[in-house]
Amino acid sequence: MILVLGGTHEAHKIALELQLAGVAFILSLAGVTSAPVKRLYNVRTGGFGGVGGLIEYLRKEEISGVIDATHPFAITMSCSAKAAAQAAGLPLLQFVRQEWAVRPDWMRASDLTAAANALPKGACAFLTVGARSLTPFVHRSDVWFLYRGIEPVSMPFSQGEAIVQRPPFILEAEIKLMQTHRVSHLVTKNAGGDQTRAKLDAAIKLGISVIIVDRPILPVVENASTVLDVLRWAQRI
Repeated sequence: MILVLGGTHEAHKIALELQLAGVAFILSLAGVTSAPVKRLYNVRTGGFGGVGGLIEYLRKEEISGVIDATHPFAITMSCSAKAAAQAAGLPLLQFVRQEWAVRPDWMRASDLTAAANALPKGACAFLTVGARSLTPFVHRSDVWFLYRGIEPVSMPFSQGEAIVQRPPFILEAEIKLMQTHRVSHLVTKNAGGDQTRAKLDAAIKLGISVIIVDRPILPVVENASTVLDVLRWAQRI
């Protein structure tokens, strides 16, 4: 039995390929969304209780290998996966989604705090960093925020609007959204992937300034960048 640490579109695709190939697996979701997409395969929901809890789970469920297909910014889970797999003596593969190529005219930020501080006074910022990453922006009472997430949130900003939308997003809709709200800046993490790429293309077309947050440094483990390579790995162990 392979444990797939998921929560991403690619994790779902990996699960479907494993299912088609007849590889036994279970997909683990953190449970941060109240209405996750229904899946027709084996799924568990919720945390493990830290590294110790994950080790216990791996042994109790007789897991033979771990695939880390979490979000590129889920650094805590990736570190826990490495530590637990090593402790349990299990092979670990990390799926690495390709980053978006950063244009010369975009502003790169080393972290969320740097991104928040980079916004000029009076900006109208389209914020797409996830509900757990809003705190660094709360002090910017001189900025109007349009926050988008997949779950409703209590608006933490003194001025702005929060909307709920799920990817994938299309270019035409992103352009209309930014024009309607007169967005001057797009703030996003360099998550990569096709599901949310349209916001960047819309910003380019509209001449909107982009502040993009660099990825954290992930643990050094065996990795793959395609679903096919993940499947081949799973069939070998």
